Amino acid sequence: MKKLFAKKALRDLVEESNHHHFKRVLGPFSLTALGVGAVIGAGIFVLTGLAAKEYAGPSLILSFVLSGLACIFVALCYAEFASMVPLAGSAYTYSYAALGEVFAWIIGWDLILEYSLASSLVAVGWSHYFVKLIGLFGLHIPQWLTSDYWTLSHQLNDTFAQSVPHLSGIPIVFNLPAGLIIVVITALLVVGIKESARFNSIIVGVKLAVILLVIFMGWFYVKSDNWGNSFETFAPFGIGGIGTGAAYVFFAYIGFDAVSTTAQEARNPKRDVPIGIIVSLVLCTILYIAVTAVLTGMVYYKDINIDAPLADAFARYGLVKVSFFISVGAVAGLTSVLLVLLMSQSRILWAIARDGLLPERVFAAVHPRFGTPHISTIIVGGCVSITASCFPIEEIAKLVNIGTLLAFCLVAAAVIILRIKDPHHPRAFKCPFVPVIPILGILFCGYMMMRLEFSTWLRLIVWLAIGSIIYAAYGRRHSKLAKKHALMEKQNESIMELDRRYL
Repeated sequence: MKKLFAKKALRDLVEESNHHHFKRVLGPFSLTALGVGAVIGAGIFVLTGLAAKEYAGPSLILSFVLSGLACIFVALCYAEFASMVPLAGSAYTYSYAALGEVFAWIIGWDLILEYSLASSLVAVGWSHYFVKLIGLFGLHIPQWLTSDYWTLSHQLNDTFAQSVPHLSGIPIVFNLPAGLIIVVITALLVVGIKESARFNSIIVGVKLAVILLVIFMGWFYVKSDNWGNSFETFAPFGIGGIGTGAAYVFFAYIGFDAVSTTAQEARNPKRDVPIGIIVSLVLCTILYIAVTAVLTGMVYYKDINIDAPLADAFARYGLVKVSFFISVGAVAGLTSVLLVLLMSQSRILWAIARDGLLPERVFAAVHPRFGTPHISTIIVGGCVSITASCFPIEEIAKLVNIGTLLAFCLVAAAVIILRIKDPHHPRAFKCPFVPVIPILGILFCGYMMMRLEFSTWLRLIVWLAIGSIIYAAYGRRHSKLAKKHALMEKQNESIMELDRRYL
């Protein structure tokens, strides 16, 4: 039990951060752009349609406020940790210092699920907008190459068997654009972080321009009747619907914690990482609320298109050119989200492998020329590509959210614990009003977890059970911290034995 709950000393983590495993090339602007690049994406271009139509109606505006508040509370906790422990690994590394190895493994395994499925979800959303974009030029891809088996069979029903090709009696249905974009982003990430960050900054500029276009152009077509004339019509699914909508769109905010995974590639991580986390989150929350208000004001919530809600909303008013620019912005924006999420995933695996909990030769290998964890990046890219090609967006989103909420709860708890156990450790940024802010973060995130379906909880439990087996079979035996403690115990025993002999 002592080994399971062994903690990494903060001074050891700070010393680790001084070893330059990666190139330190990211400044505050690049880190903020990475945060915005990850946050503004599937949540605003894809999930708003489904969340408004099935969970919250026009009150989705309040759902984004609820999710945004929870994230602001947790972001302040992340910023404190990032200033204390400027290491790759995000919540995994923070949990190792505050809660112990077994909790660090649980949260690390949870983050693997979060980033992998988040990347898959974004790739599916990217595919929907890409198909809509090329459709404006008269180009069309067969449905069996742009969807997954479950979604297409549900849409086509009786004509499904005649609509798709078969191989040895097995229907051939997969999302080709979603799989290919993952392959392209993976190749870019292998080449290098500096090139990836520059590419991301350009795309973020395009994306922000499109978002502002949506807000200013769409406001002229807002009909207040679509928001409802009473609370019952504004929130047709009630207070519970607002909470469920918040739990569903919570995925839209996970990008800010991705900034902390690049701490070892920041030039001045103790200052720049907190700036990147907080600025990107506040900016994106404001934009989310504005865009949601415009969307639900332009189109009655029951008529919102699920696959490409913003582009479809403008197309309904004959604004084909605006719809085109939105599709371009969505494709570009979702590309930047993919870049940040896949990059974060490989850094999480790198951090876990560096501690010996996963095979170090595979997941912690750094390319001698590019300075990137190339093997883990390629493995992640392959798995995400398969998931994005074969699974429906709705089920992916639910599992992503519960994993993220669990990670956020543990980070908030870790801040309180370290304030008690190590209050004098230098903190370049301090979360205000501790323990009130972390407790609010836990309460908000815990409430949204309770609003998710039982089947989602069951899948998370199964995933964590698989992780526990891997930890018991490999991680516990190869943990560098456990080996270090075992060596120290052996040395102490030797010293005590010498003392007894001497006496």
